[in-house]
Amino acid sequence: MEKAYESFYERLLDAFNAFKEFLGTPLFELGGNHITLGTIFYFFIAFIMLGYFSKLIRQLLVRTILPKANLEKGVIASIASITRIIIIFVGSVVIIQTAGIDLSALTLLAGALGVGIGFGLQNITDNFISGIIILFEKPIKVGDRIEVGDVQGDVINISFRATMILTNDNISIIVPNSEFISSRVINWSHNDRNIRFRIPVGVSYKEDPEKVKRILLEVAGKNPHINNNPPPTVLFSEFGDSSLNFHLAVWTTTHTDKPNMLKSELYFEIFKRFREEGIEIPFPQRDLHIKPPLPAFETR
Repeated sequence: MEKAYESFYERLLDAFNAFKEFLGTPLFELGGNHITLGTIFYFFIAFIMLGYFSKLIRQLLVRTILPKANLEKGVIASIASITRIIIIFVGSVVIIQTAGIDLSALTLLAGALGVGIGFGLQNITDNFISGIIILFEKPIKVGDRIEVGDVQGDVINISFRATMILTNDNISIIVPNSEFISSRVINWSHNDRNIRFRIPVGVSYKEDPEKVKRILLEVAGKNPHINNNPPPTVLFSEFGDSSLNFHLAVWTTTHTDKPNMLKSELYFEIFKRFREEGIEIPFPQRDLHIKPPLPAFETR
């Protein structure tokens, strides 16, 4: 019985040594270091564990630690992502070093690769840094009504690379973060959502400005979307080419993201009241005078 046990143990030890020798078989050489099957197997297991550990730390930051600091969701996600990137980077260096690979031998290759990647990822890096600036300086934040270029809408998400804007037509537009740093951005609700809009109105020269002012204030006072504090005002802006030009200045909180709808409601009511009061809305007119032709001169 003991001989059978010793024979089994010897066979098991021989199989283990053979497997160990198989894993130690050199496949190729990298920077003076022999890469074996064992090295590749070690990398495979170590990087899987590193990925799982970094993901676990990120979830812990997002769900437990960072919410206690009362930070915005975008900032929480960004800090967690940066932390995971740092863990993966440091862990990768440790794994490679513990595998017996000298990183100094890869300096030249890493430098050349870094230059190529740098040119290829220039825009991504620009957007990444811009995203960090946006998340920490907060020139815009989730929920703001903004206008950048020809895009206008509500900010619904800010990430490292881009910001997502939802327009009034329920269209999501993804804008690179660098646009918010290098371009002029209008934030309609940076401090609060109480915004003043100016509605231009023109009437004929024969109309009484005081009467026009009274009607415009009555129209604004009846609109439920216009704030009473500050109250609406009427500005006599200029004597135009064919009209007296006014601006109806109104404050609104509910229609900050729908200025065209508010303007349309006011124009409908203004047109109705002007027609009832007999106030003329002018339009450009031109008089064309045709002169008779000059008499022809006789030539001999």
